[in-house]
Amino acid sequence: MKLSDFKKHLKGKEKIAFQLPNGSLVPNHFHVTEVGAISKKFIDCGGTLREEKVINFQLWEENDYDHRLHPEKLIHIIELSEEKLNLEDNEIEVEYQGETISKYGLDIANGIFMLTTKQTDCLAKDACGIPEKKNVKLSEIPISSSNSCTPGSGCC
Repeated sequence: MKLSDFKKHLKGKEKIAFQLPNGSLVPNHFHVTEVGAISKKFIDCGGTLREEKVINFQLWEENDYDHRLHPEKLIHIIELSEEKLNLEDNEIEVEYQGETISKYGLDIANGIFMLTTKQTDCLAKDACGIPEKKNVKLSEIPISSSNSCTPGSGCC
C-alpha cells in the first residue's frame, strides 16, 4: 500500500487496527515510534544495479495501556514526516517486534490494516540458471491417445 492510500484509509476512522499474518491483532496500545524514508541501493546476483525506496513505519507496544494512537494523531505524524523528510508516495513497509524485528507489507481488509508477509527472491534468475516457472492450464496439456504414459510423451 502506498502512503497516499494509507492516509485515505485513516481519514474518518475512530481507531486503528493492525492484523498480523497469523490472524492476531497488534495490541491496541501500540505506538508508531518511527516514520522513515528508506532508500536501498544494491547489486543483484546478476550484476544489475537496483534501487528500492519505501516508507517505513515501526510499530511498538509495551505495557502502556493508557495511551492509544488515534488516526488524527498518526495523520499529523505522517504529515510532519512528509514535510521534514520530503517523503515520496512510496510503498509502506511495517516493522514489528516478534521473536526478532519482522518486516511486513501493508494491505487493508474490512477496515483493518493487514500486515502481509514479505519474501526474499532472486532478481536475476536467468543469470543464476534458475528456470522460470511456467503456469500451465491443465486443459492445454495434450492428451495421449493411448492408455499408457511413455517417457518423453508429455503425458506426465
